[in-house]
Amino acid sequence: MFKHYFERIENVEIAPVISLILFFVLFIGILIWVLRADKNYIKKMKNLPFDDGDTDAPETNLNT
Repeated sequence: MFKHYFERIENVEIAPVISLILFFVLFIGILIWVLRADKNYIKKMKNLPFDDGDTDAPETNLNT
């Protein structure tokens, strides 16, 4: 069905090339970010689901 629509469009073969280039650039960018990321930040994000949320908040006395 879509094949007939794409046959009528000129230069349609450029779309897959552009998609591949965008994917490749995004993949390389994320790979560079992961390799250069601060290890303390990665460790903090890794342990975030296990935190109870009281470590960063200032302690308040609720019994007063």
